[in-house]
Amino acid sequence: MTPKRITKIIFELFTFVMMLLALYAIFFYAPVEKTMGLVQKIFYIHVPAAFIAFLAFFITFAASILYLVKKDNQWDLIALCSAEIGIIFCTIVLVTGPIWAKPVWNVWWTWDPRLTTTLILWFIYVAYLMLRGVVGENKKANFSAVFGIIGFVNVPLTFFAIRLWRTIHPVMITSRGINISGPMKDTLALTFSAFCLLFIFLLLTRMRLEKMKRATETVIAMFEERHHF
Repeated sequence: MTPKRITKIIFELFTFVMMLLALYAIFFYAPVEKTMGLVQKIFYIHVPAAFIAFLAFFITFAASILYLVKKDNQWDLIALCSAEIGIIFCTIVLVTGPIWAKPVWNVWWTWDPRLTTTLILWFIYVAYLMLRGVVGENKKANFSAVFGIIGFVNVPLTFFAIRLWRTIHPVMITSRGINISGPMKDTLALTFSAFCLLFIFLLLTRMRLEKMKRATETVIAMFEERHHF
């Protein structure tokens, strides 16, 4: 077994253990919030998922810029894979948010600025993936890179929505820090760390699969061209 393979296995095991520890901390270590009760524990999934979604879309943004500058398909691959994972985490945010909101605000959904901009963000990156499916192969990377750069404008808008407009969405992080107890902060930090590791694992795995896919498509195209299919 090669050192690279051993490192990969250790990283995967560490990520798995961190996810288990995060789940344990959420359900057994973090205290039950007095006002909201058990439903508040969704907070430990909802907030890190939002952070990872923003991170993923930022990577798509940065990789898209680097692709346009360097014209290296590796950056296009990173932009695509990160956008796909960002959509997954953004979906988690959109699902856990209403589950948290219903018992607290007595409503599943309201067109609150933060909620609305998050939904628009989800649609933007779904459209990004759809664009890649309809644009010709020779223009796909360029068009997608431009879209990935422009679409990122909504990320800071979503993040600052609760500060730009009046909203019912709670402000958890202020200039004074996070207004929660010590065990809650520990749990949130642990969950953030676990989600970051999970993101790295998913991104590396998705990139490896995309490289295999592109290599296979290249071989098939060469075979078809040689045999005039």
